[in-house]
Amino acid sequence: MQRRFLDYFIIAFKGIAMGAADAVPGVSGGTIAFISGIYEELITTISNIKPSLITVWRKEGFKTFWKAANGSFLLALLSGIIVSFVTFMRLAKYLLEHHPVLIWSFFFGLIVASIYYVAKQITKWRILTLVAIIVGALIAFYITTLPSMGNSNSSLFLFFAGAIAICAMILPGISGSFILVVLGAYKTLSDAIHDFDFKRLAIFIAGAIIGLLSFSRVLKWLFKNYHNATLALLSGFIIGSLNKVWPWKRVLSWRTDSEGLKVPFKEESVLPTDFSGEPQVLYAIILMIVGFFTILILERLGNQKNSL
Repeated sequence: MQRRFLDYFIIAFKGIAMGAADAVPGVSGGTIAFISGIYEELITTISNIKPSLITVWRKEGFKTFWKAANGSFLLALLSGIIVSFVTFMRLAKYLLEHHPVLIWSFFFGLIVASIYYVAKQITKWRILTLVAIIVGALIAFYITTLPSMGNSNSSLFLFFAGAIAICAMILPGISGSFILVVLGAYKTLSDAIHDFDFKRLAIFIAGAIIGLLSFSRVLKWLFKNYHNATLALLSGFIIGSLNKVWPWKRVLSWRTDSEGLKVPFKEESVLPTDFSGEPQVLYAIILMIVGFFTILILERLGNQKNSL
């Protein structure tokens, strides 16, 4: 599969979109990967990373190794993801603190559009397919209702948090950042990025790599043997995640974080009329539409995969 420089630039742009999505607790980069047409290639590429590639390098040279590993694809995508995730995480933190209704509105529109584009990939609708959608929606909805755990600075905890969160990050509909919030590792990671704490970052990345290499093989097997049911399950995940990104929330209980600040512990979705703050309904609707059409653009880019 011959690709041009422009093709890799587009892949890097998709990585930027994935990284930006993963930085927000409630939005999955896996959703962006699926909509933009690179999801199955990403899963296949990751699952094909094996120790035997080192043997290929030694016997046949770096060029053959790089091609076997789909290295140019991974380099372009990961460059976009890492740069975007690190930079957007700071912006996301500011927006979530000062303009939560607006940022959630944008991502709500984005995810609504995502449901259609993932579900339309299903070629045969059967009872198993419908059951998979319902199960996926219930699982994702339940996850969005889980309260956050307390923060932990343990290295072992951060390692396993990375392994678990990365699995969520590559699943459409389940947010890796939200899993970090639930586990109590989101602030620890964001502080490590802010303070350039390379030790903590290395531990988290090591856990993420182990989790990614293991879980990608499971996903590859599911796509190969239960393609429609897997797509239905992922569609359900996205439907269930809408509860998390609903812009208007009511805080049911609070907790005190490690810095002594009061932060929401448990929330529920409410109508704009029942929202305690300024609902900003007009701006929220506009941003929902912008989020919706963002998916149209990404889907158009995804259609280019047939020519890459």
